[in-house]
Amino acid sequence: MSQPPRTIEWIGDAAGFVRLLDQTLLPTQVEYRDCRTVEEVWEAIRMLRVRGAPAIGIAAAMGVVVGVGQATAPLALEGEESGVRGMGQTGMFAPRNAFAERLREVTDYLRTSRPTAVNLFWALERMAKHVERHLEKLPAEKLRGMLLEEALRIEEEDRGICRAIGAHGAALVGEGQGVLTHCNAGGLATADYGTALAVMFAAAEQGRKFAVFADETRPLLQGARLTAWELQQRGIDVTLICDNMAAQVMRERRVHLVITGADRIAANGDTANKIGTYGVALLAKAHGIPFYVAAPSSTFDLSLASGDAIPIEQRDPREITHGLGRQIAPDGIKVYNPAFDVTPAALIAGIITEKGIIRPVREEKIREMIT
Repeated sequence: MSQPPRTIEWIGDAAGFVRLLDQTLLPTQVEYRDCRTVEEVWEAIRMLRVRGAPAIGIAAAMGVVVGVGQATAPLALEGEESGVRGMGQTGMFAPRNAFAERLREVTDYLRTSRPTAVNLFWALERMAKHVERHLEKLPAEKLRGMLLEEALRIEEEDRGICRAIGAHGAALVGEGQGVLTHCNAGGLATADYGTALAVMFAAAEQGRKFAVFADETRPLLQGARLTAWELQQRGIDVTLICDNMAAQVMRERRVHLVITGADRIAANGDTANKIGTYGVALLAKAHGIPFYVAAPSSTFDLSLASGDAIPIEQRDPREITHGLGRQIAPDGIKVYNPAFDVTPAALIAGIITEKGIIRPVREEKIREMIT
């Protein structure tokens, strides 16, 4: 199987920059963007040039390194407009010097880029804590080097985590089966290999033949643009369907298993993922098809008792009214555009993590596996 382009990469030493694959241009253009300022990293995350919870976390970690090296005016925080709350609280520590002040400013700023994917906040918190006790002892150059080492460590760990998720979940995919997935949770959404797609890649590498049905995933078509392309790149049998075709495909018994990724998982197993996932889970339940979620342990937010507390990002109405740049709705029409929905734990057969499969999906099982 051929390997797809690398999603995100740090170029150079601690004074370097972030290079990322611009996913808004796929599948017709494979182009990279070099982000040399924290504002450019923020824009890339916000505008989905880099997307997928693990990849967002890596981008944010690298964005911290870029940001602390800038000598710029104070960054404009946009937390209120972006709906940041929950784990998006500002201020990891009281600043004691100029570097500490800049570090806090940069992490607070990056937190406002997207509110739902918990890996963003997890990575920023980890970066800040990594240097917190050294802020008064080491020069700025050394601290920035430490931050780069931690960002690269987060990236490398994600590679191993993705492979482990694939290894734990591969046996779920049977010979000749049909697997349905929603949105994109492959190598494009991580440092390498993916989460939901990692299960399929691992099964294929073990020699099994199966078919994948990829929902187009309205309104931004991540399934059509990204998942279908990624599976095709790896030589896996993939069929693209419209979101509203999933029920019919299930009724025709073409689907035997559903696997999706996740952006945040509450302590009870309620899972936030791309809008439409909840509907797919309901359809799977109605047709007796097991519905699995694949996600790293960093996607769990055990501070939230249930999915009711997960913040749901609201996005630009033009994503719906002007699909792919063409107006498809009347002027002045009201639009509701949540980017995510929450699938109740009761609909999830299991959660595939790098530590194993959590099933049944209950809080005690989750805490036993994750903590």
